[in-house]
Amino acid sequence: MKIGGAHRHRHDNTRIFGYTRRTLDFRYIAVEGPIAVGKCNLTEKLSARLNGTVVLDDTENPFLVDFYAGRPGAAFQAQLFSLLARHQQQVTLQQANLFRQLTVSDYLFDKDKIYAYLNLDDNELFIYQNLFELLSRDVVVPDVVIYLQTPTDVLRRRAHATTSAEQAVPNSEYLGELNEAYNHFFFHYNATPLLVVETSDFDLDWGDNALDDLIKQLQNVGKGTRYYVPRTTKR
Repeated sequence: MKIGGAHRHRHDNTRIFGYTRRTLDFRYIAVEGPIAVGKCNLTEKLSARLNGTVVLDDTENPFLVDFYAGRPGAAFQAQLFSLLARHQQQVTLQQANLFRQLTVSDYLFDKDKIYAYLNLDDNELFIYQNLFELLSRDVVVPDVVIYLQTPTDVLRRRAHATTSAEQAVPNSEYLGELNEAYNHFFFHYNATPLLVVETSDFDLDWGDNALDDLIKQLQNVGKGTRYYVPRTTKR
């Protein structure tokens, strides 16, 4: 399978779309979705299948525990820490020319705004927006985004099943609000081609056949949004 195509910075408004059934005409894939939806697992397996490089959003945020506990000011601290950490990672990867080869990331830089609009008050949001616009100029935009979508009840069940006692876990109400915010964000998303994958009846193991089917969907991605429901498997 040929992996090729151009990537761009967000100040470059030109883009070539020429996806064919035999070619993945992009080099930078971002996998997105809310907590516990399976981004990291798919990122690693898809990268391995395509002989790509994995980029993970795995920086530990020291303010998350206080944020989930409701400490005043912790939301703003957690938001700024995440934004700055991701920006630093993106700049480092760009300086290393990582995006010249096939790269699969388990986050989209722009998704940071989902959490900001959900968690910050108006004064905090004003500061955040100005900082985000400044930092986002340095970030390479993915060639395609995969959004893993699932109903809130399934997301809650998966979150409780996959997190340990040591991890900071949001409550059920917040998970619901977060899931709605993700759906709203990607419903209006048009910065890149988007593949929406509905995972409510899918076990997220991403075996060989499931990966093959997903790659076939990617081969047919063009401008706009494409919706895909994987074949049902037992959970």
